Amino acid sequence: MKNKHTSSLLTRNKVVNVSETDQLQQTDYLEAVRSFARLTYESVYVINYENMSFEYVSENPLFLCGYSPEEVLQMGYDFYFRHVPEGELKLLEQINEAGFDFYEKLPAGSKKEYSITYDFHLTHKNGKTILINHKLTPLFLTGDSKLWKAMCVVSLAHHSQPGNVFIKRQNSDEQWELDPEIGIWRKSVKPALSEREKEVLRLYAQGLTITQIAEKIYVSPDTVKYYRRKIFERLSVNNIVEALAVAVNSQII
Repeated sequence: MKNKHTSSLLTRNKVVNVSETDQLQQTDYLEAVRSFARLTYESVYVINYENMSFEYVSENPLFLCGYSPEEVLQMGYDFYFRHVPEGELKLLEQINEAGFDFYEKLPAGSKKEYSITYDFHLTHKNGKTILINHKLTPLFLTGDSKLWKAMCVVSLAHHSQPGNVFIKRQNSDEQWELDPEIGIWRKSVKPALSEREKEVLRLYAQGLTITQIAEKIYVSPDTVKYYRRKIFERLSVNNIVEALAVAVNSQII
C-alpha cells in the first residue's frame, strides 16, 4: 500500500474552512446519534471530513476489532489502515473516488437523500477476519455542499465476497451499482416482491416454519415453497437468511 498519508481515503474529500454558519448545524446532534446506537444491534460511527477523524464510535463490538470505542475513536482513519486487508484498502480507495465523483455531480438540494453501501473485511486484533457491510450517509454539508460529516452503520455482510457497491436514494426504487472493473456506475431498479411474497418473508423473519406459514395464510406448504423459490429468484439469493438480509437492507420489508 502506498504511504497512507497520500491515500485518497484521507485526501479525496478533505474539508477546509468550515464557517460559523456551518458549525451551527451540529448543536447536540451526537445525542441523537447515541440514541440511535442504543436502539440498533449494528455498529454506528461518525466521520468528520474536516480533520479526517472519527467523532463518535458506538459500543457494538462488531466494528471494534477487539478494541474499546475510545481506542477506535483515538485511531480514527488509522483504524482502516491497521485492520483492513491490504488488497481491500485499494478497493476502499476506488469506492471512495467513485463515490465522491458521483456525489459531487448531484444537485446540492438532494445530496442528503443518498447513501452508499459496500462490503469489506476487517481483521480483528486476534487475527480473525469478518466480512462486514458498511453504509454511509451524510449528516452535515458545508455551505458549498461538500460532505462535512457522515454517519456510518456497520453490520455483518450477507454476501460472501467484498465489493457489492451500491448507491441508493431515499424513497426511490432507483439504485446505482459500481462496476469495479471499469469504475462506472450502472443504474438499476432495486428488486421488488409481491405483497404475498413480502408477507411470507415477514413470517419467516418471525421464525415460523413452512407448515406454520401455510396455516397462517391459508395455503398449502407446497405453495409456501413456491413463494420462497420466487423470493430467492427475485432477490438473487440462495437461502432464507440471505433473502431476509437483502430485503431488510433494501428496505423491501
